[in-house]
Amino acid sequence: MRAVIHNSYMSTIRNSIAALEDEITGYRRALHENPGTAYEEFFASDLVAEKLTEWGITFERGIAQTGIVATIKGQTNKSGRAIALRADMDALDIVEAENKDHRSKIEGKMHGCGHDGHTACLLGAAKYLSENNAFDGTVHLIFQPAEEGHGGAYKMLDEGLLSKFPFDAVFALHNWPSLPKGTIALRSGPIMAAADRFDITIKGAGGHAAYPERCLDPIIIGSHIVQALQTLISRSIDPQQPAVISITNFHAGTGAFNVIPDEAHLNGTLRSFDPKIRQKLTERITQICEDTAKLYGATAECVFDEGGYDPTINSEEESTFCAEIARSIVGADNVNESINPSMGAEDFGAMLAQRPGCYIWMGQGEADPQSNHNQGLHTPRYDFNDSIIPQAIEYWARVVERYLPLER
Repeated sequence: MRAVIHNSYMSTIRNSIAALEDEITGYRRALHENPGTAYEEFFASDLVAEKLTEWGITFERGIAQTGIVATIKGQTNKSGRAIALRADMDALDIVEAENKDHRSKIEGKMHGCGHDGHTACLLGAAKYLSENNAFDGTVHLIFQPAEEGHGGAYKMLDEGLLSKFPFDAVFALHNWPSLPKGTIALRSGPIMAAADRFDITIKGAGGHAAYPERCLDPIIIGSHIVQALQTLISRSIDPQQPAVISITNFHAGTGAFNVIPDEAHLNGTLRSFDPKIRQKLTERITQICEDTAKLYGATAECVFDEGGYDPTINSEEESTFCAEIARSIVGADNVNESINPSMGAEDFGAMLAQRPGCYIWMGQGEADPQSNHNQGLHTPRYDFNDSIIPQAIEYWARVVERYLPLER
């Protein structure tokens, strides 16, 4: 979907929000220059706390170590309802390309997924809503750490997020470089996959490379396991049910050319949407590893990481609600309500498993294919597109005002 937003829709961005663009852009670039990976988002947490304090917004720190939850009350609370808006704060272990003035100051760490932008946009929404609380009820703003593979959403939930800050629905957005600026995409049902990580240890018997008949070669066994696992999707799963198995690391040996090692270690990831398929593939991966090794007289153990991510599944009613808000901002022609789901994962699925809600993709791509804003997520040249900041704040404001309408 490649479209251009019409000027008539640009006028829907209220002046008080447009006036925030430069200020919030400054915060976003400061966040970009000072990235922190999982549970080390100290700069982001401090900046968020500083601004919330300056604006007189109530908040609590230290949830999941660096996480923050801010609370804004509406003009009235006749309904007793509450919603939550969530932004992730963490960066990635990436060496950033030298292609922007606000490059990371911390070597080897980079905001390569736009969480700096998400945090800044939610900060902007906090400032706007605290000054324009034309809604009935309560909104909690969740500044979450450790989305990138460390389950910050799960940790916040484990530490009492829902009991301390109860809410009826929860919403999130993510910038999307492959969609053009001025477009929004979403879907009811699964939009991001479940992600499960696994480690395989093969124990054979090493020896001299000149006498392989005296060994149980774990490299040969591991190679057969890799090949066998690739048949699971094509021969065990309905082709209309998406799933992916990828072996991403294969380690064996010491580097010596004439030594067959005792052990080999493999690991990888399983991606799926359907819980039954997820369970089936988990069991089959384990079985194939054990049986293949046994066939050669060796042993293999497959261990799945307990920190797997649930699929991100949008509820139908909230998806319809968010699509209508998106259309009111960018126009019907620029909203895709049936975007194909991504096999990428997102721990926001943990929150959606507890409460209804919706996760949207907000386009940020530019006409120039070489633009930093068109580069893929998790790549060294990527950069968040600051020009979508007003649109994101407007989206958050409308979600709050329409989900928690103020009686006139």
